Amino acid sequence: MESLILSFESIMPIFILMLLGYMLKNLHIADKKTFDGMNKLVFKAFLPVLLFNNIYKTSSAQVFDMKLVIFTVITVLCVFAAGYFTVMKISDKNSIRGVMLQGFFRSNFAILGIPLADYICGEHVTGLTSLMVAIIVPCFNVLAVICLERFRGGKVNFLKLVKGIITNPLIIGCIVGVIFFGFDITLPRIIEKSVNDISGIATPLSIIVLGASFTFADTKGYVKEALIIVLARLVIVPLIALGAAALLGFKGEAMVCLMVTFASPVAVSSFAMAQQMGGDEKLAAQAVVLTSAFCLGTLFLWIFVLNSLGLFY
Repeated sequence: MESLILSFESIMPIFILMLLGYMLKNLHIADKKTFDGMNKLVFKAFLPVLLFNNIYKTSSAQVFDMKLVIFTVITVLCVFAAGYFTVMKISDKNSIRGVMLQGFFRSNFAILGIPLADYICGEHVTGLTSLMVAIIVPCFNVLAVICLERFRGGKVNFLKLVKGIITNPLIIGCIVGVIFFGFDITLPRIIEKSVNDISGIATPLSIIVLGASFTFADTKGYVKEALIIVLARLVIVPLIALGAAALLGFKGEAMVCLMVTFASPVAVSSFAMAQQMGGDEKLAAQAVVLTSAFCLGTLFLWIFVLNSLGLFY
């Protein structure tokens, strides 16, 4: 019963906020241009502040877990490699192959994962998850560029790639947070309160904007591909990754971090990247929408199972 309650309490706030965003758009209270602007604001301002604040408030007991970093990076690379050979057999269209491969390994860790970790662990106990953003987001970005360039026949511009990672607002927020944490720098109370207030906006607004992105047009033309992405992203990848993590003894926030890395939906930013780099943008949009919709059910089950097994505490 306790596991059911935790699953319900973790997922329902996300469901309600996503539904709110969807209704606001469809009732024409706010249009697409407005939500696009809000999405940009969340990504470039609110989420970086949230990540900074989570790391800034991390207690000295929450040390960086190198075992977790190594396991996560190796697992992401294994998913990428397995996904590459899978898409080569599934489709003969490079524009679809790149998008499907992105859907297999690239999760919406920062936008949906951080709030979910907050709901499960408590908002002041997610420093480790926030620190992992500095590892996971660049890893996802590098692999996404490599896979999309590979399937459009281009060459990877590593200087541009490094610049993109260094100037990524989420990475900047993490780095500043690590500096403040490492040197034990304390913010003035007035600024700290403002940072707390901005951090409080980031979680609900990011999920509302995600809900507003839902559109179920063009699904018919990509039923097979979309179904494979949903199953891989929400069921197969987390089953293998979290099963291996449990066998290796990961528990507590480390397991929560792994769950939101491998069981959360396809990254929203994957659509924009596919659009800019010759991927099938319609399939990319459906991958984001469908995994975000179905994850409400699959995440409920993952939380229930992992908590029942005593892996969250």
